[in-house]
Amino acid sequence: MSGLTILSIIMTAALIVSILITIRKRREEGADGIKSALTSICFYLITVTNLVAYWFDMLGLVSWSLTVILLIAGAYFTKYLPERKERNYGR
Repeated sequence: MSGLTILSIIMTAALIVSILITIRKRREEGADGIKSALTSICFYLITVTNLVAYWFDMLGLVSWSLTVILLIAGAYFTKYLPERKERNYGR
């Protein structure tokens, strides 16, 4: 196996683990609804887009354009993220 294949496998495993952690944290915080998850979804789609483009040797204008569009959409949807509660660490 080449080094890039191993890197691709590691990136895929990290993506799956990251999605599972995000789902678990959203359940713990009680965040429900699709609007608050759109930022994470856009960022995960960026990763999937770039992995698929690499696997099928399609790194070009389409994958870069889709990456930029998803990045802008993810930034836009941050306004729907829930407010974090301030924690008082013994102060």
